[in-house]
Amino acid sequence: MYAPTSNEEALEIYRKLSLIRQAQEAIVREYPKDEIKTPVHLGIGLEGISVGVAHNLPPNTRSFGQLRNHGQYLAVTDETDEYFGELYGRVTGTGGGKAGSMHLSSPARGLISNSGIVAGTISLAVGSGLAAKYTGTNDLTVCMFGDGAVDEGEFWESLNFACLHGLRVLFVCEDNDVAIYTNGSERRGYKAIVDPVRGYDCHVIEGDGTDVLEVIDVVKQALDKIDQEPKPAFICLTWDRIIDHVGITMDADVGWRERPTDKHILEVDAVHKYKQYLISRDVDLAAIKKISDDNEERIQSSISKAKAAPFPGEQHLYQGLFA
Repeated sequence: MYAPTSNEEALEIYRKLSLIRQAQEAIVREYPKDEIKTPVHLGIGLEGISVGVAHNLPPNTRSFGQLRNHGQYLAVTDETDEYFGELYGRVTGTGGGKAGSMHLSSPARGLISNSGIVAGTISLAVGSGLAAKYTGTNDLTVCMFGDGAVDEGEFWESLNFACLHGLRVLFVCEDNDVAIYTNGSERRGYKAIVDPVRGYDCHVIEGDGTDVLEVIDVVKQALDKIDQEPKPAFICLTWDRIIDHVGITMDADVGWRERPTDKHILEVDAVHKYKQYLISRDVDLAAIKKISDDNEERIQSSISKAKAAPFPGEQHLYQGLFA
């Protein structure tokens, strides 16, 4: 299991975990005011995967993601002003207020594209991997997606191409065994996602996505394998979606499944589990609290900036279009 080499590194991991959680909790508080102008697919519970992957990324990595991308965006960019600007539909947003929550991106910071189309960015990531090989840069490409994307032909075609050409692409499956309200056993004719993937010429590793230190360890293993034997790596990381597919309520509220117990929620809570690790490491509790306080101040400042910014106007209608 990975262990941070210093308390400074340990607290930096917590800072990002907590930033993602606190930002999403702020969305839950703000959403009923009807000022956030986009549907939101929250990743409460997904923080361990977002931070664990980002913690390992070498310079010049190009990242691609999915519609449930808030954690990935914050972990890769460490930026909140443009993030909230986009959620509030303002010109200061990542897409000028026109893209919305599902399409957060920051190419300058390495997050190239996200999409509301399931599996929509996987082939783009493979194209990025092919470009790196063609130009001889040896740069890594990371593609993160939910287990529902594995049901799409685009995933299998992309994986096949990446394996065939030995591309340095890290496929990260954020597996909560749920696609909206359908369990994996009701969607797939095989027992586990990794079973058919193992038939391809790629490295395959599994891990617990609710344990950020295990995620860091698994991703390090994958990157080492890619360096030793250049070809794609596929990581399947499990986590639990506690909140609804879209929106701020529990999906139990629509009668799809029973509400999880408080005990279960804590057992799969990456932020809570890591905080307990910090305590066991004798990290100063005041330092932990200061991180949360600083994050909250930063988030509230970004929300205030977003609310003060203008909405896009007619002059912005055709900006950012490429076709």
